[in-house]
Amino acid sequence: MAEKTGAEFSADEKAAMKSRAAELRAEKAAQKAADKAAALEQVCLEAIAAMPDDDRAIAERLHALVKENAPQLGSKTWYGFPAYTDDAGQVVLFFQPRVKFGARYSTLGFNDSAALDDGAMWPTSFAIDRLEQADEATVAELIRRAVGTA
Repeated sequence: MAEKTGAEFSADEKAAMKSRAAELRAEKAAQKAADKAAALEQVCLEAIAAMPDDDRAIAERLHALVKENAPQLGSKTWYGFPAYTDDAGQVVLFFQPRVKFGARYSTLGFNDSAALDDGAMWPTSFAIDRLEQADEATVAELIRRAVGTA
């Protein structure tokens, strides 16, 4: 151990304290990030829970499909409806319930950060009246394509 003079800390002790302080800052930042992600997820789930039955059933299943097929996406609300974001916080896909604008169908939409490119033209929004098992397979494939894992 390095020698101390009087009440001063040695260079090794100072380095250890700096290292520990950096560790504590990193732990705190990680906790804040985890808390923020959990809070955003909760707000998203609350928005889904507040929807009328038809929209809520679709939104709950879409939420589950996103979590199953693209767990790296974060949840949040975007203009009041459920949305799923990449690591940079960009909305990749969203669900717009029919009740939001009085439409006759809900919408599953993908933003430009979704990797759905297919030639010179491709769909970025899909009308959803109900979500059946065959539709779920299609949606799961779109979600995987959107994040580049398909």
